[in-house]
Amino acid sequence: MTATRRSIIRDGIAVGVATGAYGISFGAISVAAGLSVLQTCALSLLVFTGASQFALVGVVANGGAPLSGAVTALLLGTRNTLYGLRLAPLLGWTGWRRTAAAHLVIDESTAMAVTRETREDARTGFLSTGVAVFSLWNLATLGGALAGEALGDPRTYGLDAAVGGAFLALLWPRLRDRRNKVTAVLAVALALGLVPLTPAGVPVLAAALVALAVGLASRTEEDPTEIPGRDDLATGGEHG
Repeated sequence: MTATRRSIIRDGIAVGVATGAYGISFGAISVAAGLSVLQTCALSLLVFTGASQFALVGVVANGGAPLSGAVTALLLGTRNTLYGLRLAPLLGWTGWRRTAAAHLVIDESTAMAVTRETREDARTGFLSTGVAVFSLWNLATLGGALAGEALGDPRTYGLDAAVGGAFLALLWPRLRDRRNKVTAVLAVALALGLVPLTPAGVPVLAAALVALAVGLASRTEEDPTEIPGRDDLATGGEHG
């Protein structure tokens, strides 16, 4: 294993620790909202997208119908579909590998894959981060659910800030390009403006649509922070 590969795996595990730890918060909040430990753990195992999980239990905790919570969670999780469209040609997996990898498509694993220079490094970043976050998120969810209300307000431990900080660090290299900076500012401004006016999930989806619109409008321009030779990566064949 090369030094570069070991470094990617080390970074993926570090992101997994920072992100997975916040599963404690989800477990505690979910049980406090009225879900059982089994239901809480099932959400982390089967849904495995933190924002959608928090959206669902948030609706339930505020007296909303479970169906409304599910719709909100689904709306918030649609951004993962956009991630999948980018990752499919980049990672190049087919068959059962592609199906299994789909469950690990989250913010962190996507960010750790798209910043790599080769397909193998992209796969390493995706898998090391995805598996680390999945494992630690589910373990932390169980711990938080068992602790329940005895844990108090999980935000007092700063775990919510750790997640956002880790993801921002992953995206920072992509902000060297002026177009990406403008896209980020527009997306953040729109999302913040919609927060008090729309249901949970809509601001994030709107921000994703900003990025999509900018990408379509400037699809002929080269992004210097993008992976070199991405067309070759997309057609380079299967390596395992």
